[in-house]
Amino acid sequence: MATISNSLSLKHGVSLRCPHSTPLNRVSRHTLIPSRSFRRNYVVSSAHFANENREFVIVGGGNAAGYAARTFVEHGMANGRLCIVSKEVHPYFMLFVASFASVRGGSHNDVKLSCEAYAPYERPALTKAYLFPLDKKPARLPGFHTCVGSGGERQTPDWYKEQGIEMMYEDPVTGIDIEKQTLTTNSGKLLKFGSLIIATGCTASRFPEKIGGNLPGVHYIRDVADADSLVASLEKAGKVVIVGGGYIGMEVAAAAVGWKLDTTIIFPEDQLLQRLFTPSLARKYEELYQENGVKFMKGTSIKHLEAGSDGHVAAVKLENGSTIEVDTIVIGIGAKPAVSSFEGVGLNTNVGGIQVDGLFRTSLPGIFAVVHNEQMYNRIARVEHVDHARRSAQHCVKALLSAQTDTYDYLPHFYSRVFEYQGSPRKVWWQFFGDNVGETVEIGSFDPKIATFWIDSGKLKGVLLESGSPEEFQLLPKLARSQPFVDKARLQNASSVEEALEVAQASLQVKDAAAV
Repeated sequence: MATISNSLSLKHGVSLRCPHSTPLNRVSRHTLIPSRSFRRNYVVSSAHFANENREFVIVGGGNAAGYAARTFVEHGMANGRLCIVSKEVHPYFMLFVASFASVRGGSHNDVKLSCEAYAPYERPALTKAYLFPLDKKPARLPGFHTCVGSGGERQTPDWYKEQGIEMMYEDPVTGIDIEKQTLTTNSGKLLKFGSLIIATGCTASRFPEKIGGNLPGVHYIRDVADADSLVASLEKAGKVVIVGGGYIGMEVAAAAVGWKLDTTIIFPEDQLLQRLFTPSLARKYEELYQENGVKFMKGTSIKHLEAGSDGHVAAVKLENGSTIEVDTIVIGIGAKPAVSSFEGVGLNTNVGGIQVDGLFRTSLPGIFAVVHNEQMYNRIARVEHVDHARRSAQHCVKALLSAQTDTYDYLPHFYSRVFEYQGSPRKVWWQFFGDNVGETVEIGSFDPKIATFWIDSGKLKGVLLESGSPEEFQLLPKLARSQPFVDKARLQNASSVEEALEVAQASLQVKDAAAV
């Protein structure tokens, strides 16, 4: 259940608090408390069902659910037939809250509501442009609703209403009766389904409470509420510590630089993004961050977080015995599948998540799951990336609605964009396609661009490019999918990234000619 925990302070002294079980009343002259039942009555379904039977049900309100919804619409199977069940709070409740501000003499611009209050959106924005300083044009909804991340239509709440898709907000599924084909929600509602798609995504991995993981000032990023809370902290922060040297750590640190904050990244590995970057490539990125004032503490772990006299986080105690003073901490140590309500469907205990086949079918008829697990390069791996969420959701729905029998064939794709705020001396955007196995060839000086090629048994398996042109980026998936034999010596002798890509492209053309 999403919670609304922050009071809403308005210019004219009005404060709105939104606990979940307090009746609607006037606690004092300055406080209005809307009850959960009032909010739920205020939100009407976007499609009307004669009974509790739903032909298609998607559980989850994340990016995958949004892309799945678009695919249902494309097949003409959404209007009055599709229901999405989410823990998200309906955005129109925010308008309801804002209306109280207007009545009390304020404006809805004075209202800051901390809740998950949106239709599916492109979550990568939350650790990128969303965290930019307020004077540097930060991203805000509805600007990045699904499916703008892949060039599709922006699916605002009105879009779901127009398409006849029933949206059930703030009522997550807590259980499933497989035999009766029913779902139980947190409010006790029973939903009978014909076909079910589980798209619950992941939750952020958290520090245990006993070492300070829930102290005020400790942040995790998984939704807009999290990002809003972090932005509010960054506005007042002086010293920021980021735990984790992966995507979250790198992107949040770059945003903190834009706020001109004292920023430190702590991680137990000996380099940034160890799962993907080569040591040489990681070193270049670390140097770039250091040039921007970011400090690194590598090869060490957190012992515990310490609170100050006011209960707010004040210091980080490391396993090596050192202490770092801090007023804001961001934890970016990975995620875990949110599948606890669906253990009866069948879990993959090796990599986590729900077990499915190449069409995203579980072992139970009529039940599908959009999962992070994927068979690739003759091994099962977890792919926690937005591109995978988009493509797997679309493939799943096509398998459900049509005679499609092609198994899901996903080419791993990772990317990041940092330092893109206004006034940044160097904007960074890299993309990777393929598999990072075998020997590596690195070309370029990182000024202005660099490329890394992975070669295994003579075949080009993967390629990462920093600061490439649109045409160069378009070449990468072709190379990674084709995996042509490449002349390693010619690649190593290339005088520039452009020449290296020409060598790789020539190898691709040779393979294509041989196949004719």
